Amino acid sequence: MCHDTDSRPPAPPRSGAVAERGTLTLTSADGTDVAAAWALPEAPAGVGVVVLPDVRGLHPYYVALSERFAQAGIPAVALDWFGRTAELPAGGARDRDFDWRAHVPQVTPAGVDTDVAAAIGHLRGRTRPDLPVVTVGFCFGGSHSWRLAGGGLDLAACVGFYGKPEVAGDAPAVRPTLMVIAGADAATPVAEQLALAERLRAGGAEVETAVYDGAPHSFFDRAYGDWAAACADVWRRLLALTDRVALR
Repeated sequence: MCHDTDSRPPAPPRSGAVAERGTLTLTSADGTDVAAAWALPEAPAGVGVVVLPDVRGLHPYYVALSERFAQAGIPAVALDWFGRTAELPAGGARDRDFDWRAHVPQVTPAGVDTDVAAAIGHLRGRTRPDLPVVTVGFCFGGSHSWRLAGGGLDLAACVGFYGKPEVAGDAPAVRPTLMVIAGADAATPVAEQLALAERLRAGGAEVETAVYDGAPHSFFDRAYGDWAAACADVWRRLLALTDRVALR
C-alpha cells in the first residue's frame, strides 16, 4: 500500500481559506454511486484537481489532500475506486479494515474513466464549465493518471506518484505529464518508470520526470521529516504545472 493509516500530506507552499470541505457521493454515467471527498477554496478557481488514491481507495490521507489543494487555491475531488463492487464507506472514507485486496482486481480502466469523468463534471458544475482539470494519482492511482495522459477524457494534464508502468499501458501521452518517482521505491524500479516516460514522450507531449534519490515509496507525507525538501520540491513542480494550465 501507499501510506500508513495515520499518514497525512505535507502542507503546500501557499495557503488560503477553504470555503467548503467534506465527503459526498457522485453518480457515474453508468449509474454507479462513487464515494468522494470535496474541498473548495474561497478564491475563484482557475484549475481543478481529481485525486486518484492508492489501492485502499478513499483513505483519510486523500480526504486531507483534497483540503490541501483547496488551501493552495485549487478545488479538488478525491475518488474511491470501489463503487461497483463494495458498499459506500459508512464514514465517508475507507477504514483500515476494508478488504481492498478483494476489490482492486475488479477495478477496470473503463470504470476508472467513468468515475473520473463524473469528478470532472462535479468540479465544473461547482466552478465554471470550462475549468481545466488535472489528475493527481498515487501508486495504483498514479498508474491510472499516467494512463489517462494518453486517454480520451477532457483533461489538461496528468500527475502520477510511484506508479506501475504495466498498469499505465502503452498509449503515448497527449497532454503534459509529471512523473514523481521515489528513488528507493521497492515496488517499481526507477529504470522501469523512466522507460515509461520515454514511451509517453512518443506522443509529443511534455513528460517531466522528478526522481528523488533514496526516497521511499510514499515519501510525500508530512511525517517524513527526512524528505521535507523533496516534498517541498514536489509541491513546487505540481503547482507550477497546475498554474501553467489554469485559466487566466
